[in-house]
Amino acid sequence: MTDSPRQGLDTFTRRYLVILICLAAALLLWWLAGLDSRVSELNKILRADPELAAYPYQFEVISLQDGVAEMSSPRSAQVPVSQFLRLVYPQLANTSVTDDAMMAAQDTLATLQSRAAKLVASQGDVNSVRWTLDRKWYAYHGIYLD
Repeated sequence: MTDSPRQGLDTFTRRYLVILICLAAALLLWWLAGLDSRVSELNKILRADPELAAYPYQFEVISLQDGVAEMSSPRSAQVPVSQFLRLVYPQLANTSVTDDAMMAAQDTLATLQSRAAKLVASQGDVNSVRWTLDRKWYAYHGIYLD
C-alpha cells in the first residue's frame, strides 16, 4: 500500500503565512496613510507646466501642512548657486560667477523658482511656500552636505 502525499499546508505553515499576510497588509496600509494625495496633485501641477518641466531641476512639494507648502530647492545659503548651476550646465564648469552666462543662468533659476512658488501658492489651500534645500538631489550628484 502506498502512502499518498498529504494535501495542503500544515498548521504551523498556515499560521505563519496568515501572520505574514497580515503584517504585509498592515505595512501597506501604513504606507498608504503616509501618502498625501494633495501633495501629489500639487506636484502634478508643477510637472504640467512646460517651462518648469523643461528645466534640469524639478521643483516639488514635499509636504503641505496648515496651508504651508514645503518645497524643494537647489538654492540655499549653505550651497553657492554657482555650484548647482555648474552641475546642471556643464558648459559653465569653468565660468566665473560674474560671467554673463552664469548671471543669466542664475536669473533663469530665480525666475523658475518664483514661477513654481506662484503656481503652488495660487491653490486655494496654500497660504505660503517654505523652501527647503534638496539634500537628496545633491547627494544623488555626489555632493554630501552637513
